[in-house]
Amino acid sequence: MRFVFTPPADHAAGLLTLPWPVPLANWQDDRLVEIRQRGISRHVVRFAYDDGTLYALKELSERLARREYRLLRALADLGVPAVEVVGIAVDRDPSNREADAILVTRYLTFATTYQAVFSAPRGTQPVDELLDALVELLVRLHLSGFFWGDCSLSNTLFRYDAGILEAYLVDAETSEQHPELTAGQRAWDVELAIERVGGELLDLQAAELLPAGVDPVELDGEFRKRYESLWAELSREEILRPGELQYKISERLRRLNELGFDAEEVELTSTDEGSKLRLKTRVAESGHCSRKLSLRTGIDAGEHQARRLLNDIEAFRAWLEHKQDRPVSEVVAANRWLEEVYDPVIAAIPGDLRGRLPPAEIFCEVLQHRWYLSEAAGRDVGTTAAARDYFKKVLLPAPEPVEDATAASR
Repeated sequence: MRFVFTPPADHAAGLLTLPWPVPLANWQDDRLVEIRQRGISRHVVRFAYDDGTLYALKELSERLARREYRLLRALADLGVPAVEVVGIAVDRDPSNREADAILVTRYLTFATTYQAVFSAPRGTQPVDELLDALVELLVRLHLSGFFWGDCSLSNTLFRYDAGILEAYLVDAETSEQHPELTAGQRAWDVELAIERVGGELLDLQAAELLPAGVDPVELDGEFRKRYESLWAELSREEILRPGELQYKISERLRRLNELGFDAEEVELTSTDEGSKLRLKTRVAESGHCSRKLSLRTGIDAGEHQARRLLNDIEAFRAWLEHKQDRPVSEVVAANRWLEEVYDPVIAAIPGDLRGRLPPAEIFCEVLQHRWYLSEAAGRDVGTTAAARDYFKKVLLPAPEPVEDATAASR
């Protein structure tokens, strides 16, 4: 038996003592846990909680395990949202070639399943949030040359970033990596996604979790429409007249950046009507705002969260300058914001609610909650009052993250 781990290997050293030669379904170990909500898998999948981290273990053939291991590492290198692969165990049982390997991935922290999104919706339109997130993930995969082959809500985990639902690929078993996908490959992947998502929404409807008035059949066309709209925005060609070249190109690039993408190549071709603009689009390098926020405050946050917090720091800085009638440096503003605004909100989170969401996400939602309360009251209610109301009315009913609920049950 052999183990192959991604570096650094010590992050999963405790897993080495699990009973690897035994069929996964027969494992007996105190670190094995059950999670309440999980997708349907054609393979045996179990979960292990070791040293504060939840891992997913999937038993399959060595050929498929090595393939999925390679594809998940490639997705990580390209910055496409997917679960983090930890390693594979191979040569476990030569007599059973269909289950002689186990793929190990790290369960996404603060993740939620699509069932949980519908059971305890945090927005007014969970269907729209899920479809938008899944469509964007599929487009990102296609731009990177990946054919998913099994796009579904069950094969996806979701995580909130400043109130925006983001989708992460969980299962790459049927994926294929190409230099570039053809229109036919993309269309077939979309058809497969529509079939699987439609079936899952019908299951939700049968369980009375789907909002009233939502028709799973009608959502088939909606998924395709959203995919084609986003793909067209990222790949469309347009004719530019001589006097509008510079600002039109800048406008298009800005729009791409807002959607989370970059232009890898800008091509201008002369035609009788004008210059034809074509962009070769790729997934944007993520983390700019996150790194900036971390350097200023030490806060670990998602990109949307970081952008929101940086804006709040700038607003606080403007307020300080107005109050003191003199300029305030970015460093001073960030430090005072951390001490006077952010830290008090995080410290006020009730102990039994800590861990429901990342601290940065809680703060972002408190800001949004403050805005709603202030609009209703016709005055600024203040962050302290908004936080107390948010903890009681929004955070308390929020579902526990899978890994926290799992740890509590042990």
